[in-house]
Amino acid sequence: MIIGLTGGISSGKSTVSNLISTIGIPIIDADVIAREVVEPGESAYEQIVAHFGSRVLQEDGTIARKRLGEIIFNDENERTVLNSIVHPAIRKRMLETKDRLLADGYSVVVYDIPLLFESDLRHMVDKILLVYVDEHVQLERLMERDQSTKEEALSRINSQMPLKDKCQLSDEVINNNGSLEETKQQLIDILTKWEVKYDKH
Repeated sequence: MIIGLTGGISSGKSTVSNLISTIGIPIIDADVIAREVVEPGESAYEQIVAHFGSRVLQEDGTIARKRLGEIIFNDENERTVLNSIVHPAIRKRMLETKDRLLADGYSVVVYDIPLLFESDLRHMVDKILLVYVDEHVQLERLMERDQSTKEEALSRINSQMPLKDKCQLSDEVINNNGSLEETKQQLIDILTKWEVKYDKH
């Protein structure tokens, strides 16, 4: 079974991801893979340099994320080009990693994909597990985490699909408004319901 773990910014998805790791279920993190596929020597890296040129490189030859971010933030065509290079590379690496884990004998793999719905990747998973928090909790946590103003935090939250809309599209929802213990209990209940074997120690 392939489980897609998703949430919203500051919903506590990494907390749940850590809990899943501690009970012995492998996690494939889309954000980590997104960084790996643009490292020097990777095909996506070569394509980015071929298109955007050396202006998007640091002195050491790695991609200057901030500079690249500024270019694509203001130019939808350039953003489309970047996504058409990076997204297929991320998906390919995730699938390869999943196949390797299944070959190693794991029966369940979790894809940690922050923008599962926004990137339309539902076809990659069998079940979707959403980490949910109330809007005011999400806002407070994000402002605290990034030391940002309310306006900055709200604009980041609003750039994603609202969590309440994601609830309707998910197979199960973990309500992360409470304590870590309550979150863990919900996770265990859901895995039990899905008949997922995990390490109970």
